[in-house]
Amino acid sequence: MDMYYNPKGIGDVLLLPIEEGNRYDVTYEKLGDVVRITNTDGKVLGYNIMQASTYFSFSDEGKITMKESDLDVLKKIFRTNQINDDLDFDLRSKFVVGHVLKKENHENADKLSVCQVDIGEETLQIVCGAPNVEEGQNVVVAMVGATMPSGMRIKPTTLRGVPSNGMICSRKELELPHAPEEKGIFVLDGSIKPGDAFEF
Repeated sequence: MDMYYNPKGIGDVLLLPIEEGNRYDVTYEKLGDVVRITNTDGKVLGYNIMQASTYFSFSDEGKITMKESDLDVLKKIFRTNQINDDLDFDLRSKFVVGHVLKKENHENADKLSVCQVDIGEETLQIVCGAPNVEEGQNVVVAMVGATMPSGMRIKPTTLRGVPSNGMICSRKELELPHAPEEKGIFVLDGSIKPGDAFEF
């Protein structure tokens, strides 16, 4: 799960987005140092933590991956401000190693493949447009909920009538150095286990 801290551009505020929402359909509720952001249905879209530097000591700025210790601090902030919201966030990496178990042609699109990808704890169906995807490969999977370096958030979707849950990534999509311009997924070393976090 990602948090954002930009003290020079925004001020001493930690941004904690949870769900996407229409910016014209939101409500802000200030609860001490916490601003709860909800839509008109009452669904929590995120939180802003004011005076963040009094609670956290960040060595980085910009996008920060939440750690267990950060979540512990957040829970303490919520208790201090008498907020009983559920903070049971999934802190597992959203970028993991996947193993392509099966690849089939998409029934409604010549250039798409339907892949069954083992990510350790489960198998995901992912529709992929890369020309070099094959059975037996270890690949980088952006799981549902992942935020790509471009800012795009991965959601469950349906591509030409076929459900897809996640994305098999290329070097370019991950914004890795020396990424090739031509289309193609990033094929990993075969010794890496499905489900392992991919660090970049």
